[in-house]
Amino acid sequence: MKYFDSHAHYYDERFSEECAEGVGVLLDTLLSESVSHIINVGTDPTTSRQAAEQAKKYENMYTAIGIHPSDTRFLSDMESEIADIEALILDKTNKCVCLGEIGLDYHYPDTDKERQHRYFEAQMLLAEKLSIPVCIHDRESHGDIMEVIKRHPNVRGVLHSFSGSAEMAEELVRLGWMISFSGTLTFTNAKKPREVAARIPKEFVMIETDCPYLAPHPLRGSLNHSGNLKYTNAALAGIFGITEEECAALTAENAKRFFGIK
Repeated sequence: MKYFDSHAHYYDERFSEECAEGVGVLLDTLLSESVSHIINVGTDPTTSRQAAEQAKKYENMYTAIGIHPSDTRFLSDMESEIADIEALILDKTNKCVCLGEIGLDYHYPDTDKERQHRYFEAQMLLAEKLSIPVCIHDRESHGDIMEVIKRHPNVRGVLHSFSGSAEMAEELVRLGWMISFSGTLTFTNAKKPREVAARIPKEFVMIETDCPYLAPHPLRGSLNHSGNLKYTNAALAGIFGITEEECAALTAENAKRFFGIK
């Protein structure tokens, strides 16, 4: 039984700081033993390059390239930065299968919402131009996320580490979008994500780690990695009423179809 990790950040500094054996050894072990594929996700032009350089070392690691809403505060020239993202996506050696992660994050009081919206809109237009799926980050911004999605009916994508309502998920599925669950599905207070999983069709579901963050219960707070997908997969299998093997195969097939991986 192997898992498809649809969202990870293996270039993150936490791996070099906290992974005793080194991220290379960790990835070698995971991809040979328990993980079939990994999508290594960038958050700005620099980390997108780092994600791509890692992916080139592993046959079954691919990339998502884009600008995270929280990272927009560190950027200064949107036109050139979006052009940089486009060039990275078009370079086939970067193994890019998705534009992301992009979106909105309203968690902090000093958030520059207008700035985030400009980058989000520009990247949705780029996704439409390139006919590439998107990975969306949505933190406390559900209504605005849905408005942007509806303005771009030709763009398809996934809401990663989904935190919205079951009604929002059902609307996304009607629009042909995917829902991805992270370790939050295993948290003891995770009533909302479990309700979402119970109400949407199985063919629209993927699983992820968002590692090194969002380690599942009972590992909360520790360094997360793709091997921990077994906890999220087990929780999802229980909700679906299928075996863990069936759930791993189902979510892997869904992810391969979404990302266009043979």
